[in-house]
Amino acid sequence: MTDKIIPSEQELRAKLSPEQYHILREYGTERAFTGKYWNLKDDGKYHCAVCGEALFDAATKYDSGSGWPSFWQPDSPAAVETEADQSLLMARTEVHCHRCGSHLGHVFEDGPVPTGLRYCINSASLDFKPKT
Repeated sequence: MTDKIIPSEQELRAKLSPEQYHILREYGTERAFTGKYWNLKDDGKYHCAVCGEALFDAATKYDSGSGWPSFWQPDSPAAVETEADQSLLMARTEVHCHRCGSHLGHVFEDGPVPTGLRYCINSASLDFKPKT
């Protein structure tokens, strides 16, 4: 795991599209079935779109039917952090990048074995790197 980084506002606005900025820094979400990775089945790793940290391996991706990329575990136990999210009048658990704190999506306890978890992640939060 690499050291934490906090990119400047100027760096983020220069690097990210307006949609990515909204999702990663303002806790937004993309519409279901619209993200570029929701249906991708290639082998590789999904990295944070802000800092490049490896977050999820394609081997743990599955079709949850939700319309967002879904994974049953992160790439490593320390890759992501979670915190309670009480917005939208419901209790959810937010997932963010351990390294830069960017908002990725949410985790739910309705996933497959072996973890029973569903990390429901915005495509705009990710950068996919195919296995070479």
